[in-house]
Amino acid sequence: MADEKSKTLRLILGDQLNINHSWYKTVDDSVSYVLMEIRSETDYTQHHIQKILGFFAAMRNFAEELKQKQHQVIYIKLNDKNNQQSFDKNCKALIAKYKFTKFEYQLPDEYRVDEHLKAFSRQLKIAFSISDTEHFYSTRAELKDFFADKKMFLMETFYHYMRKKHRVLIVDGDKPVNGKWNFDEDNRRKLPKTHKPIPPFVFDNNLSDIETEIHKANIKTMGSVDSRHFLWPVNRTQGLALLNFFITHCLPLFGTFQDAMAPGEWSVYHSRLSFLMNTKLLSPKEVVDKAIEAYYKNPDKIAYHQLEGFVRQIIGWREYMRGIYWLKMPEYATLNYFDHRNELPQWFWTGKTKMNCLKNAVQQSLQFAYAHHIQRLMITGNFALLAGVHPDEVDAWYLGIYIDAIEWVEITNTRGMSQFADGGIVGTKPYVSSAAYIHKMSAYCSGCYYDKAKKTGEKACPFNSLYWNFYDKHEAKLVKNQRIGMMYSIWHKMQPQAKAELLEQAQYYLSHINEL
Repeated sequence: MADEKSKTLRLILGDQLNINHSWYKTVDDSVSYVLMEIRSETDYTQHHIQKILGFFAAMRNFAEELKQKQHQVIYIKLNDKNNQQSFDKNCKALIAKYKFTKFEYQLPDEYRVDEHLKAFSRQLKIAFSISDTEHFYSTRAELKDFFADKKMFLMETFYHYMRKKHRVLIVDGDKPVNGKWNFDEDNRRKLPKTHKPIPPFVFDNNLSDIETEIHKANIKTMGSVDSRHFLWPVNRTQGLALLNFFITHCLPLFGTFQDAMAPGEWSVYHSRLSFLMNTKLLSPKEVVDKAIEAYYKNPDKIAYHQLEGFVRQIIGWREYMRGIYWLKMPEYATLNYFDHRNELPQWFWTGKTKMNCLKNAVQQSLQFAYAHHIQRLMITGNFALLAGVHPDEVDAWYLGIYIDAIEWVEITNTRGMSQFADGGIVGTKPYVSSAAYIHKMSAYCSGCYYDKAKKTGEKACPFNSLYWNFYDKHEAKLVKNQRIGMMYSIWHKMQPQAKAELLEQAQYYLSHINEL
């Protein structure tokens, strides 16, 4: 430790692993950085074992990188004797022990941690300061300011603004490349039966020592892992390798098949860069810039709609969700528009269900700590919404099971986009479907125990009756929604007997939900 009179302690959170941050541009012996593995972060929800392993490994690698650059680093491991298992207690002990005269931290991305560190800083007897993470395209309050005089917070509008502001795929002043902002209609194809996606690029990290420490601490986790061959990237070098693989091999077909689902295909052409960006090992700007650079170098190989769909997910959707989070928290975490009260089916923790789509999506999530956005939205999320599951239960499951799930991006996608628990702040309609959509976008229905074409009777697909039950139950709240008016027209024209049979079938499935 340095002996200077002025000494600064800087806290680095597990999702703040940005080596290009201005903090690290100067080596200063009077500044010490601290990273810590603590129970308050492992225990606020039940996490996938791969999620905890991935974060701890990335944090340890980042600490080593700082040390190699000659920075002063304090690293507190999970089972260290003096680990007091919370940010405030550990920082307080370090300040007292080493006589730090200033405390600094970067803006947390989670409301929970933000409140915790604000409260801790206020009671300090030494100076403190807060820095930006220098990661996002937008500030916390930018969406709020942009929509200040608007009643609706449309992502597409914010996306256009972000593109213009940051000069992303813009020509002739403020016009979009190729004349349109959004090419989503080109990005909705099912995988052809004969089409085999390229095998995903995985890593071979041995994290068995960390897994042993997690088990020693008796942390309750979900999912499975082979920690001797951990497949996720855990440092920036690996992250850049995955980025390059995606741009070279996956981006040329990313958009076309970004909504497609098939048994045994857990990655398809998705980038799987979200964990890297959400821990800040990679920045969204460098990811977007490299994808755009590749497009202009290889316009014959990468069609524009492939690129635009990818860019929109990052500069549009990701930034938009963060803006909504900071605009609406903490109330957002309590919203339950439909007053849903049911529990998640037990098979959400095992994948042992006769519904082929849910079996595949849940088992994949348990095996890889990953599912792509349509699996999350239109399979697991769709079912949870149709089944009337309490949004708190859905939030906890999504927040825990996915390696890229941090509350600022998880809760807005889950409680908002997926469950419509916010009543339409994020989505303009509930994203529910019958078996028809699942069959249209996947190969899951083939060989399923249930019949996708049957609405009632033995082996009728549960999605079909639950779909109409949902619309019937919530008609008072949804009938005026212009985007779903057609569904109520169909429902109202059905014969009373047919409607009664659908509702009876749905109630049977809901009362036997753990047996589906």
